[in-house]
Amino acid sequence: MAAAAVGINRLLERVSPVTPMCSLSSGPTSLDFEPEQASDASTVAAVAKRKGLADHAVTIALAAALQESKLFNVDFGDRDSLGIFQQRPSQGWGTPSQLLDPAYAAGAFFAHLALVPGWQTLPVAVAAQRVQHSADGSAYAQWEEQARDLAKALTGEAPGALTCKWPGHRAPRASALTSAADRQLGPGWQSGGSTARDWTVAEWLVAHSYEYGVIAVAVDGQRWTARSGKWSDDPKARSVSYLLDRVAHT
Repeated sequence: MAAAAVGINRLLERVSPVTPMCSLSSGPTSLDFEPEQASDASTVAAVAKRKGLADHAVTIALAAALQESKLFNVDFGDRDSLGIFQQRPSQGWGTPSQLLDPAYAAGAFFAHLALVPGWQTLPVAVAAQRVQHSADGSAYAQWEEQARDLAKALTGEAPGALTCKWPGHRAPRASALTSAADRQLGPGWQSGGSTARDWTVAEWLVAHSYEYGVIAVAVDGQRWTARSGKWSDDPKARSVSYLLDRVAHT
């Protein structure tokens, strides 16, 4: 597996307040991500939860993706490596178009992880290396803390830990959102469930808000808006609800 591709855009750095940005407040420090990174991370978490996998699987996958691509869905890499995990079509991971679909790539990663004996109790870096077969498997360890904090936010262990903020308006893409959520979170994702499940859905919507034009999400007594970029108290919020932008400006 390829190491992080040279020249990939910045990760975990402060950006202009007017630039679309997502932030993770869980853990000892605040980390900033571009919307693409946040949406790819939430896709990985959603696929894992749809498959009924433990949160440890999410941490392993995110550590691998952070090392391989910094959570950008890149169409290049070492030899024929592609996507967020830098998986190779020539090694049987899938076709190029499949591997450039983060949901498919995540599913392929978890299918290989399931074949690793005792992955549930293996250290993050060890489990990631047994899936990825990288030239230097030790590199995954440097991302373990960030991956665990991100996994907690995206699986409902740390409610409200991920936020996104972006200015202006975005085209509302209701059909595309529903299709992606059905595939990644599973049918019935809007019907509600446990508190952790509801927060998984809510944070998926926040992480994909810039892509689909979601301007507000409410759940479990909290409400997030794209304009504020924060979660705030909303006593009326119970199961997950969301609001799409009504006017798109180019």
